[in-house]
Amino acid sequence: MTDGPFELTIERRMAVPRAAVWRAWRDHATEWFCPPPWKAPEVEYNLRPGGRSHVRMVGPAGEDMVLTGVVLEAVEGERVVTTDAFAEGWLPRTPFMVAITEFADDGEGTIYRATARHWSEEARAQHEAMGFHEGWGKVAEQLEAVARRIHQGETR
Repeated sequence: MTDGPFELTIERRMAVPRAAVWRAWRDHATEWFCPPPWKAPEVEYNLRPGGRSHVRMVGPAGEDMVLTGVVLEAVEGERVVTTDAFAEGWLPRTPFMVAITEFADDGEGTIYRATARHWSEEARAQHEAMGFHEGWGKVAEQLEAVARRIHQGETR
């Protein structure tokens, strides 16, 4: 799904309450952030405007990728917006995207929406060619599985 001229978006209905999806997203990101065989041993979001976002991903052949940026907006349980256009302290960097993650109630479940907004059509096309839909889709599945585990633990 492409919403804007430079956007890529995935949307999933998760059969888990929004509070559990939010807790999984906020507190358990190392468990869901990357599609296998990649892993994310370091994921940090300081959930306030200007706060640091930091992810370190490790690939199966020893690849080591660090993504850093800042949080632009954080609404507890509803929406988080980050960008790699700045490092902490508002130091400008060459940008790739703005990431917008949204959580909304849907009956007893949750609508999860993740959008990557790019600065150019070229960057959007590059991200799509890298496997955006498959990768971010798998991440959403993993997030739902973690949220389901959290919710089941709460209801027992």
